[in-house]
Amino acid sequence: MLCHLCASTITLCILWITMAQVSGQEDKEKTTALKDLLSRIDLDELMKKDEPPFTFPKTLEEFEYAFDEDGQLRHIKTGERFVFNAREDLHRWNQKRYEALGEIITQYVYKLLEEKCKLRKEVIPVDASDGEPTSFIYMSSDALTNPSKLLILIQGSGVVRAGQWARRLIINQDLNSGTQIPFIERAMEDGYGVMVLNPNENFFEVEKPAKISPIPSPTEPSDEPAEKRERKDNKEGKKKKEFYEKYRNPQKETETERIPIRGSASSEEHVLYVWDYFVSKALAKNVFIVAHSYGGLSFVELMNQREIQVKNKVCAVALTDSSHNIWLQDTSKGTQDWMHQCCQNWVSSPEPLDTPLDSMLPDCPRFSAGTERHELTSWISFKSIFKFFSEALKAKEDEEQEENSNTVTTRSSSHKNKHQDL
Repeated sequence: MLCHLCASTITLCILWITMAQVSGQEDKEKTTALKDLLSRIDLDELMKKDEPPFTFPKTLEEFEYAFDEDGQLRHIKTGERFVFNAREDLHRWNQKRYEALGEIITQYVYKLLEEKCKLRKEVIPVDASDGEPTSFIYMSSDALTNPSKLLILIQGSGVVRAGQWARRLIINQDLNSGTQIPFIERAMEDGYGVMVLNPNENFFEVEKPAKISPIPSPTEPSDEPAEKRERKDNKEGKKKKEFYEKYRNPQKETETERIPIRGSASSEEHVLYVWDYFVSKALAKNVFIVAHSYGGLSFVELMNQREIQVKNKVCAVALTDSSHNIWLQDTSKGTQDWMHQCCQNWVSSPEPLDTPLDSMLPDCPRFSAGTERHELTSWISFKSIFKFFSEALKAKEDEEQEENSNTVTTRSSSHKNKHQDL
């Protein structure tokens, strides 16, 4: 209440100043007095009082939230869903609170990957030196040794980290729709090895040292005319007013410096690095990839860089609302033909799930994901994706079996002809 009164007082003072200036020379003394009064109000301190500090709980328990048996985030006392607007008219504070909860969710998902899915963390770069910024991916114990199948999961861009499709879904809907855990568990049941990529962990942030403000030199008498000084003072006062109106609550945030992680400075670089140091060395004859949103663009960039390797090793790719563009990414005709044969893209659409859609570009076939929400496309098309993988693998095995049969028949005919000649 006090803060609102102070804000009203400031606005009223500024209005008085403006009216006094208009009234003419006779009110100049009033203007000077009011300006002096306004200069005594510490705007920074006033604004800080109007917004709570950016200090938030460090655990779900301290936030008083927990995931129930259905994987939904609920308040432990009221049972209600997460409420974004915890404090009205404090959007920036609410956003910071949401981000703080998001960081806790990230650690919670990591724990699930390790304890529930039994995945192990692999640090990258693999040859990182002491003190060098690093990232990591998650792998099943048989990811490199499974001779048959390997599943690779690549999420989109943004704040999501390893094991997540969408933070918003985890917080507002449930773990199944927002995390990659259902894909991991289904893959393990079906005999796949698993790799969970982490394409958005690109930088290591360090706090910048505080800047030391120079000691101001004693003020010397100005040679500027009084009228010019007055205009300058009015301009500074206007800036303060605009600053207050635009940012009611500007708490100073810590300035950080970003140090890029070698091999993972971008999503595209991360996917290429993981391919070179892990996927290319895996024993699996059949690699399958699920890539959401920007992850699809990163996969296409991988094809541009490692086209022959990908064609030889990858059996099928499921994209979900992919943001790739074969023209802007300058893909080859061979890549486009391979994608048309081995990829499918489930896109956001009001049509029922798996409804064929017109392809705007000559690459992979497009199907409806059964939802118009971009972040839900992976989860809604979950069963369709694994059906697609099974059919792709069966078609490949049938083709190989037919080729082997033809080879045996050819050899038998050749041997028979030689015997008849004798």
